[in-house]
Amino acid sequence: MRLDKLLSHSGFGTRKEVKNLLKKKGVTVNGEVQKEGKFQIDLEKDRVEVFGEEVSYQEFVYFMLHKPQGVISATTDNLHETVIDLLQPHDQLQEPFPVGRLDIDTEGLLLLTNDGALAHELLSPKKHVNKVYEAEIKGVVTKEDVIAFEKGISLDDGYVCKPAVLDIIETNENEGTSWIRVTIQEGKFHQVKRMFEAVGKEVVYLKRLSMGPLILDEELPLGEYRPLTLEEIEQLKNR
Repeated sequence: MRLDKLLSHSGFGTRKEVKNLLKKKGVTVNGEVQKEGKFQIDLEKDRVEVFGEEVSYQEFVYFMLHKPQGVISATTDNLHETVIDLLQPHDQLQEPFPVGRLDIDTEGLLLLTNDGALAHELLSPKKHVNKVYEAEIKGVVTKEDVIAFEKGISLDDGYVCKPAVLDIIETNENEGTSWIRVTIQEGKFHQVKRMFEAVGKEVVYLKRLSMGPLILDEELPLGEYRPLTLEEIEQLKNR
């Protein structure tokens, strides 16, 4: 990796700021001053220091975000705030991206990473990764709905969903509402909403609780994020 890229991705500033840092002779490689940004670094062997502070480079980053409503699951957008905008500037340096999508009005767990291989593993339908949601439904959810979800809901475009587990947490027949939990293994556009539309009901609030072994941290405030623990990363990779 180029020295200037390593320094930039490690939080030492923009390419321009890193260039000035190199000019000031503040960077050493294996104890020798290095002023060339294009100098190639062996990440496994070379020791890079900035004014005596060793540079610790992390190739991949993993963040758990408690996504709020009103923010879109994208890296850039001209109209709306994105989940990347919620990250501190130094956490944006290695260009993390959302693993899958949550609708703009959906809350809950969202994984942000730059580990493309892991993202593919989690999103591939062949990997059967469970995604658990909690929702408020306009309409009384019945045992018949539970059976329909178990068999596979047919969406408005003819697509037949894989079997899903629908748990009724609470129903209020007077108000005509229900609280449910649903487990799916796919991520079709507006899937949970469309599944309930197929049985004549409407999702009025939706929150993702988990994705595979990764469970939303109950102590993580809405709109906040934190790095995954080593244990959480291992669980995702070795599930």
